[in-house]
Amino acid sequence: MHFIAVARRCWLGLAALLLGALLTGCLPAASAPYTSYTLNHEAPNLSAEISAAAKRLLDVNPSLPQHGPMIATTFVDINDLRASSTFGRISAELFASALAQAGIHMREVKMRDSLFIEERLGELMLSRNVRRLRDDYAANSVLVGTYARGENRVYVSARVVRTRDAVVLATADFSLRLDNNLRSMLAGRAW
Repeated sequence: MHFIAVARRCWLGLAALLLGALLTGCLPAASAPYTSYTLNHEAPNLSAEISAAAKRLLDVNPSLPQHGPMIATTFVDINDLRASSTFGRISAELFASALAQAGIHMREVKMRDSLFIEERLGELMLSRNVRRLRDDYAANSVLVGTYARGENRVYVSARVVRTRDAVVLATADFSLRLDNNLRSMLAGRAW
């Protein structure tokens, strides 16, 4: 009987050793990089995304600074080109800042007394007379943009248009994960 108990213990020990060896083979090697699959919950950075998109505009057309002075218009809701929001206005402002920092001569139209601002619309542009902007503001190009709100993301498209003939000189697009901050800026249509 004693022999059977010893044999059983040996077999159990051997089985435990074998199971341990098999499980050890499932672990990553010490030299293998550890990969994390955690989701990125960092808040979207609108300024950083717009700076990167402005750089892409210049990468697409390095001669863009030669098409100045440029004016920036309020970005509009793709579903209603007559409507904007805080998001559309700040997007245009951030693009104008990034382009000015990149060396493009930006004309500030809000400082001109003759700026025609249609009530509740701001300096919207997409369906406006490009030649009038050239004449009224001595602008050789204009930054225009649209945005679309999806369920989980907001999509932005920016274009630089030559005022002489409405030719698109450069485009850049990006999207941001919607968080409460962006939802707040998109919610109220103040214009």
